[in-house]
Amino acid sequence: MKILIFGAGAIGTYIGGSLALSGNQVVYVEQPKMVEQLREKGLRLDLTIDERRRTKDAFSLDARSFIIEPSLEEALKFGPFDVGIFALKSFDTIPAMEGLKPFADKLPPILCLSNGVENEQSIARVLGPDKVIYGTVTTAIGRRGPGDIVLEKLRGVGVADGHPLSKRLVTVMESAFLNCRLYPEAHGMKWSKMLTNLIANPTSAILNMTAAQVFDHKGLYKLEINMLKECLAVMKAQNLEVYGLPGTPVRALAFATKLPLWVSKPLLSRAAGSGRGAKMPSFHIDLYAGRTQSEVEFLHGAVVREGKARGIPTPVNELLTDTLMALTKKEIPLFEYEGKPEKLLAKLKG
Repeated sequence: MKILIFGAGAIGTYIGGSLALSGNQVVYVEQPKMVEQLREKGLRLDLTIDERRRTKDAFSLDARSFIIEPSLEEALKFGPFDVGIFALKSFDTIPAMEGLKPFADKLPPILCLSNGVENEQSIARVLGPDKVIYGTVTTAIGRRGPGDIVLEKLRGVGVADGHPLSKRLVTVMESAFLNCRLYPEAHGMKWSKMLTNLIANPTSAILNMTAAQVFDHKGLYKLEINMLKECLAVMKAQNLEVYGLPGTPVRALAFATKLPLWVSKPLLSRAAGSGRGAKMPSFHIDLYAGRTQSEVEFLHGAVVREGKARGIPTPVNELLTDTLMALTKKEIPLFEYEGKPEKLLAKLKG
C-alpha cells in the first residue's frame, strides 16, 4: 500500500516504520526541523521484544526507505495514496483539520488512531464520513528521540469494520507484525479504549502520585471505580459493547466495577503497577512538561459531555476534568493538590 502518515512521533514512527519494513511505501508529513533530522539519520526502531521479528538488534531505516516532507502539499505529490494514518493528540486534531481543508479532495481515507471518541467526527466534518476509518492502538511505545523508538509492550492495533478498506488494512498491518484485529463496531471499540485511558490518569497528575499510589489509597481507589462506572453508564446509554482490545483486558476492567472494592482492589492495583511500570501516566507527563493543553478535556471531558446530553450524572469525571484543566491553565498552583488526596476527595463531597 501507499500510505501517508501525519507525524513521526512515537506511534507514527512505530506504525510507519513497521509498514515500511514490510514493503509498503510510506510518506510522512512533519515539521521542517524534524524533516531535516530524519532525512539525515533515518528511523531507528528497537523492536527486539517482539520475538516474531527474530532479531536482537534495532532496525535502522535509512532515508531511502521512506519519504518525509515538511508540508502536506509536498507530500501529496507522491500520491495518490491508499490510506492516511492519523495519531495526533486530541487537542491537535481540530487545528490539523484546518490545514487539511484545502486538500480535502486529494486526501485518501484516514485511519484515526488517536485516543478519545470525538476525533473521527472532526475528520469527517472536513473530509466527509466516507473518508474516516476508526482505529486504536494499545501497544506501548517509548520515544528516545526524533525517529527513534522502542517497543515497550506489544499489544496491538484495532481497526473497525464498516469501511471498504478495513479488512485490507488489517491484513497489511498484520503482515507488518502490528498484531492487528478487526472490530465489528467503531464506537464501542473507541469507548472501550478510552476506558483504559481514564484509569489513574488525571488523578496521578493532580496529586503528583504514581498510578500504584493512587490505587493503594482507599478513597482514591473508590474514586477511580466510580469514574469508570460513570463512563460505563454513558456507554450503556448509547448501547455500546465493551470490547476486549489487543493485550488489554477491558472487559475484566469493566467487570471489576461490579465487584466489592475489597475484591477488585488487589487485582486492579497489580494491573496498574504492571501496566505502566515506573512510567507516569500521560496527563502527568504533559502537566509537568508545562504543556498548556491536556487531553483530559477530550477523554474524561467527553464522558461529561455525553453524560449531560443523555441526562447521566458524571460528577467524578467532571471534577477531574475541571481540576486538571485549571492546573494546566495555571489558574491554580501546580502544587495545590500535590500529595493531598483528602483535599481532592473533599471537593467531590462538597
